[in-house]
Amino acid sequence: MKDKLKEIRPYIIIFLTVILVRTFFYTPIRVNGASMEPTLIDKEIMVLDKISPKISGLKRFEIIVLKTGNSYLIKRIIGLPGETIKYEDNKLFINGKIIKDPYTNNFETDYPEKKIPKDEYFVLGDNRGYSKDSRMIGTISKKEIIGKTSIIIFPFNKIGIAK
Repeated sequence: MKDKLKEIRPYIIIFLTVILVRTFFYTPIRVNGASMEPTLIDKEIMVLDKISPKISGLKRFEIIVLKTGNSYLIKRIIGLPGETIKYEDNKLFINGKIIKDPYTNNFETDYPEKKIPKDEYFVLGDNRGYSKDSRMIGTISKKEIIGKTSIIIFPFNKIGIAK
């Protein structure tokens, strides 16, 4: 019996390590829908990083994954906690200053000036015409954000960093 246990011990350690890494650090996540096109395409598979947002925080224009109800949404952070945000004439204003938004596809509806509450984020999909985001559902609580993602792992011809 001891010999059998010694024999399977490395497999048990590998199995437990994979479970721990997947649960607390990194896990695959699938893109659903067209809200992040052209950056991310429906059915692409990415790596969800659950740990680095807790260590280094979140920055403007990072792609995040959030949980709303029973579904996951992949969006881009546009506004940070405490900032005032406004879209007018296809221009992004943060705290009254124009910020270049390289991810817009020039399908913006004006968005009135609003202050983002503490510990909340204003998020948008890159495909603004087809995205359910902060314009409809409001700002996103930091607690709803599971992690950030930028690495595409499938399809194989697109492996790399999504920008």
